[in-house]
Amino acid sequence: MEIHLVPAFADNYIYLLRDPASGAVGVVDPGDAKSVEAELSRRGWTLTHIFNTHHHNDHIGGNHDLKTRTGADVIGARADVARIPDMETCLGEGETISFGSQTARVLFIPGHTSGHIAFWFPEAKAVFCGDTLFALGCGRLFEGTPAQMWDSLKKLRDLPGDTRVYCGHEYTLSNARFAVTIEPGNAELQARAKEIKATRDRGEPTIPTTIELERRTNPFLRADVAEVQASIGMAGADPVEVFAEIRRRKDSF
Repeated sequence: MEIHLVPAFADNYIYLLRDPASGAVGVVDPGDAKSVEAELSRRGWTLTHIFNTHHHNDHIGGNHDLKTRTGADVIGARADVARIPDMETCLGEGETISFGSQTARVLFIPGHTSGHIAFWFPEAKAVFCGDTLFALGCGRLFEGTPAQMWDSLKKLRDLPGDTRVYCGHEYTLSNARFAVTIEPGNAELQARAKEIKATRDRGEPTIPTTIELERRTNPFLRADVAEVQASIGMAGADPVEVFAEIRRRKDSF
């Protein structure tokens, strides 16, 4: 499966997908229709699927225009049917949807919003997780609890390590600056933070990352790791409480 990043707004990423075997073309979280249409035109592609991870406008703002002009199937969470306009295919945890020769499995991952989902393509080794998991970070808890978000992050953490992670925003540099304050003794994290700064200095994206890399360096996935708990003075604490404290610190960082 071909996957192409389409930058939008200040720091959003929209993703164009193409299944070469069938010619199916999808877009994930099209907050801006014009950016998508320009890239489709440049590539000579015809849109067939619109995937939405959650209802925030910077992720669905282009739905209506794209649907009107292409007739593409608008796909999203059944829990968000009242909040995502033009949605036709409504899905929930564990359900699948065909995308040409590919199959996407839905993961229900609330926390950032109450209806948030991810689309996991096992054969393509890719997951589109919106604003739940970021490179070295996670989304703010606008509608969910720390326990919900921790469960959602663990669900993503349990995916195969070589799964590429395509998230909704380019927040990695600021996330790295925060992450090293939580786990300053993590040598791999320190090295990754330097690499991220160099990547951003070149104007290049830091996405995709991988599940395995996030397991080793993302503090929000490591709330049950003894070294992280000890580093923030919460040795032996409930991982949900540790996660909540890390999220609290990030909110005021």
